[in-house]
Amino acid sequence: MEVQNHLGIYLSKAAATVVCLTGQGREHEILGCFSVSVEEKEERSFGSDISELAGLISQGCAERGLKFSEVAVALDCAMFMQHNVHSEFHEPKQIAQTIKFDTEEALATDISDVAVAFKITSSDQSGSGLTVFTSQRKMLSEIILSLQNNNIDPVAIEPDINCLLRFISHKLFVGESRRSGTCFGILSGHNGYFVVFSESSQPSVVRTLLIGPTRDRNELLAREVSMTAALVERGERVNCLRVFDSAGSVNSQQLGENLGIEVKNESLTDSIVSGPEVLADCSDRVDFVIAYGAALTHLERAASVNFRSDFMPYQGGKIRLRKALKVLSLSLTVIAVALGLYFHLQLLQINKYRGELRGKFENEYSAVMAGKKPPSKTSPLTELSGELRRIRNVKEGQLSVTGEESISSKLTLVLDAFNKCAAKTDLNIESVSITSKTISIIGDTSSRKNTLELRKAIESNNLAISQENLELKDGRDNFRITIVPKR
Repeated sequence: MEVQNHLGIYLSKAAATVVCLTGQGREHEILGCFSVSVEEKEERSFGSDISELAGLISQGCAERGLKFSEVAVALDCAMFMQHNVHSEFHEPKQIAQTIKFDTEEALATDISDVAVAFKITSSDQSGSGLTVFTSQRKMLSEIILSLQNNNIDPVAIEPDINCLLRFISHKLFVGESRRSGTCFGILSGHNGYFVVFSESSQPSVVRTLLIGPTRDRNELLAREVSMTAALVERGERVNCLRVFDSAGSVNSQQLGENLGIEVKNESLTDSIVSGPEVLADCSDRVDFVIAYGAALTHLERAASVNFRSDFMPYQGGKIRLRKALKVLSLSLTVIAVALGLYFHLQLLQINKYRGELRGKFENEYSAVMAGKKPPSKTSPLTELSGELRRIRNVKEGQLSVTGEESISSKLTLVLDAFNKCAAKTDLNIESVSITSKTISIIGDTSSRKNTLELRKAIESNNLAISQENLELKDGRDNFRITIVPKR
């Protein structure tokens, strides 16, 4: 099976981080990663910035020789909104059909120009609790078209928190690290992300917020973790905080004392990055792991929170390839059926011709072979060649017409010699091979003396030994002798 490469892009209004992964299943290798950015100017539109950014992404991939089969985009939290909405339904298909009405009712605003994606967070008799993400369709269209103009067609465009959650679930919250009531607090240079895992090891609370570069991050974390813990369902509580700050300004010991829970510093990339040189071209580790999570979209395609599904479904090379394969398979089927019919007709014609020839041949063969029918399992040519050789030998005097009787008489003499000395010599015969001229015998006696007795018995029956090979082995005297009639 061909290994596919997956490209993940974490995209904000003026910057992007790109990660390219290769591998199958849950094992992946980083082929390359880098960050690019453009200078935001008031006189420039978002479309101009994103077009330039898409060009830089394509150029960066080309310079590093990164080739990929699928692309997924993680959208920065400044470019979408997150809401909690309740639906009366449980099935995702039914929810998808009514999600816009539920969202419009909850927000009390027109969402005709908004793309909607959702994630089911809880379910009970009254329906389902949803986390709904909304983003402007015009902005998403400009992103998709700009990327497509640079030969990059994303399969999915997801919220950044969803891609970060995928990375955490597959790379951090695994094995012995799985612990209910764990809260991940992750701060990048401009955003904060908070995820709480419940007793079922599923995320029960997911939050994002924008943060400024000058704010006290210890104070920020203490306040936001307390607010996040307040959103956890009754019966569950946050008892462990795993924190990562890209600025490196968080005092975990002091934070733990303020919150009254266990606080651990989290290393986001140690489990996936072999050395610091891999991240040399990336501006922020949080941006890197979000792009990494986007590249893992193929692992959860069915559960993907995809803005494209709402208004511009992916129609890239994969679907075109499937259509081409269907046409190709149909064409090959038609060709295979036509060839099968052609060769089958040819075979029927050949079998008919062979049947006619065999009917004529049987009469001629019977006349030559004294009434015998041609053999069914062997070639008649072999039988005829053998008969021809026998006739030539008789004609040349090498074999008498009663040659079979001469062979029988020779064999009788040999057996008579065996009977004379078998008991005395403890004779054991392994094989006897007979031709029209010689008889070859393989066997053994109890000693060399007894083998000489066997020689005398054979020679006394008017037979001569033309070749002889003797060998002592395992307490027996083994012999191989060739016997011919005396002249």
